[in-house]
Amino acid sequence: MTELQSSLWAIEKHDFLELHYRATKQLFAAQSPFQRVEVFDTEKYGKILLNDGYVMLTEADEFIYHDMLVHVPLFVHPQPKRVLIIGGGDGGTAREVLRHPGVERCVMVEIDQMVVDACREHIPQTAKMLDDPRLDLQIADGVEYVAQTPETFDVVLVDSTDPIGPATPLFGVDFYRNVNRVLNNDGIVVSQGESPFYFAEMQNKLLMVLQECFPIVRLYNYSNLGYPGGLWSFTFAAKSLDPIADFDPERVTASGLEFEYYNAAIHQAAFALPSFLARRLAALQG
Repeated sequence: MTELQSSLWAIEKHDFLELHYRATKQLFAAQSPFQRVEVFDTEKYGKILLNDGYVMLTEADEFIYHDMLVHVPLFVHPQPKRVLIIGGGDGGTAREVLRHPGVERCVMVEIDQMVVDACREHIPQTAKMLDDPRLDLQIADGVEYVAQTPETFDVVLVDSTDPIGPATPLFGVDFYRNVNRVLNNDGIVVSQGESPFYFAEMQNKLLMVLQECFPIVRLYNYSNLGYPGGLWSFTFAAKSLDPIADFDPERVTASGLEFEYYNAAIHQAAFALPSFLARRLAALQG
């Protein structure tokens, strides 16, 4: 849970560590039907969003997460025109997707209206593109959406919390079988892939689920300030495209887009796994 002390700290508690953020003000706090949503203003991290007491983003480093979630698959896919975001209520993922002029339609399915509203009001840095005409924002259950929608997509981005509360089904095989169904033949799905240190068991489970559903499964890493341990992962799964063999660095240059974190060299380097993690992935893949 998040606790307030006399000097105003936001505290993220795990059974193995605590992260303390010195805050100047609590801007928002309420209980939605799904989770407790809080926004703090802090001295060093800017505004931070917490769901059920866990940090979802900080203004200081959110660009790292959103750059690596979005631009890796969108620069691997040859023509990403239709993108589906599951979760992502803060708006940062949609913001980065919509920077790609070739994207014609982006559907964002977020289960919690309160997260969207809180970020619209207090964290416009991430929420500023939520009114873009190419974005179809739906307040709905992402699991039900992929099970029922007749639409298909080039890229699916699973911008979820850890597997607690409403995000738990987003780590299951039934969900990813339906993601496979809604992806086009050259489709890609990238998902929040947990910490290789603190949540290795869940990361392994997610990789095994993806291997049941997709012929190509990879893992790539990024480092940030706001998540426990700093080193975190994304999973990359695809029907036919490899994130390195099918990546053309010249597309990044030709796009004319400027990034705070992502670039062609970072894209390639992110898939160069530390030895312990490469061994673990190789063992899972047999």
